[in-house]
Amino acid sequence: MTKAIPKIGSRKKVRIGLRRNARFSLRRSARRITKGVIHVQASFNNTIITVTDPQGRVVFWSSVGTCGFKSSRKASPYASQRTAVDAIRKVGLQRAEVMVKGTGSGRDAALRAIAKSGVRLSCIRDVTPMPHNGCRPPKKNIIVDRKNARKEFTGIIKNELSGRNQQACCNK
Repeated sequence: MTKAIPKIGSRKKVRIGLRRNARFSLRRSARRITKGVIHVQASFNNTIITVTDPQGRVVFWSSVGTCGFKSSRKASPYASQRTAVDAIRKVGLQRAEVMVKGTGSGRDAALRAIAKSGVRLSCIRDVTPMPHNGCRPPKKNIIVDRKNARKEFTGIIKNELSGRNQQACCNK
């Protein structure tokens, strides 16, 4: 009479819901506030807009990716414009300060969308971090088309040589 050896990991199969869209379904509806601060963080690949109350507590946030834009479309100004309008509508702001951080393509488009949305803006601040001679920046990426570079280089040398000869002739 041998005992049955239990299989390792022989738990009952529990169906786990799809995690792909779980974030959207778990998201609560935004609190409605009349006065707040709109933070626009614009990078080269994405734009994130956060709406906070005057004390700094996050009420609602939205990014270009959560509005349905993928890959290279996330970097477009139109995408950040749609994101800004979406964030303001959900919260129902009437008066706001705007703090802009970053140098992305969606920066100006988001500001235009906020201004056109009917929200009264008390101030617009640029809070982009600027180094005071901090770390050394990475080297510049130089992409050279070799055929055109050779032509330009030889043309420059010829012009310099012909200019020197003319100066030498003029000095005599």
